[in-house]
Amino acid sequence: MNVIDTHCHVISQDLARYPRAPLGGKQSVWAQSRPVSAEGMAARMDEAGVARAVLVQATTAYGYDNSYVVDSTRQRPGRFVAVGTFDPLRPDAASALAAAIDGGLAGVRLFTSGSTVPVQGEWFAAPETYAFWEKAGELDVTICLQMRLGPATKQLREVLERFSGVRVLLDHLGYPDIAASPSAAGKEVADLARHANLHLKLTHRNLERLSEAGKEAAGFLEPVIEAFGAGRIAWGSNCPAAEQTLPELVRLAEEVLADLPEGAREEIFAGTARRLYPGLE
Repeated sequence: MNVIDTHCHVISQDLARYPRAPLGGKQSVWAQSRPVSAEGMAARMDEAGVARAVLVQATTAYGYDNSYVVDSTRQRPGRFVAVGTFDPLRPDAASALAAAIDGGLAGVRLFTSGSTVPVQGEWFAAPETYAFWEKAGELDVTICLQMRLGPATKQLREVLERFSGVRVLLDHLGYPDIAASPSAAGKEVADLARHANLHLKLTHRNLERLSEAGKEAAGFLEPVIEAFGAGRIAWGSNCPAAEQTLPELVRLAEEVLADLPEGAREEIFAGTARRLYPGLE
């Protein structure tokens, strides 16, 4: 089966050319302790049987400076596409987004919450971002959204409704609390499927909890896949933010999704990714 990774991070060892400027003012633990270069990521992909990958900007290392992911894709255009971190509140957001896409990005990511930004931001839905969202629709680019459901679900719905022509890819499924209740978390995520422009990125942060849930994982997977369809769900490893190796992360996903029909697994592991990022074809 062809495998495409929609969520991995690369960090250069060249601090002079690619200086660190983490969003939030401090690097995440993984960015400091286990960084992987683009060359290293390609080697790991070979080992794991991953054909292509989306290099998602390491926001907790580089902030809004997307130079390294762009340069890495230019060096390996047949292997990588790049998604950069972006500030939709900047006054020139619309023109800056167009320039970023022209400059080599396949899409952008809004980092509204994370290890170095613990308070969930609601700014991604502010009126000041409307020009950005409108331009994203014009450019037909996928917008990754790193956020937590609950604190900003209302704002997410507002954006999805107002800009229904923009593809939004929800990183880590929005961190639903699968451990507390797979079925409740499944309902929470499945309820978002009414927004046809929303897609889900299934990563180790969700798959680990589903693996731990055992048979109860079906209480999450069944309603989510029924509501969204496999064609709106894409797998991402989150390597090397995840502690496991890339081959281990691939196996984790394969094990959790083993009971799905072959066609559904093909969509989650590759098909959806190609539609979100045509450069992966």
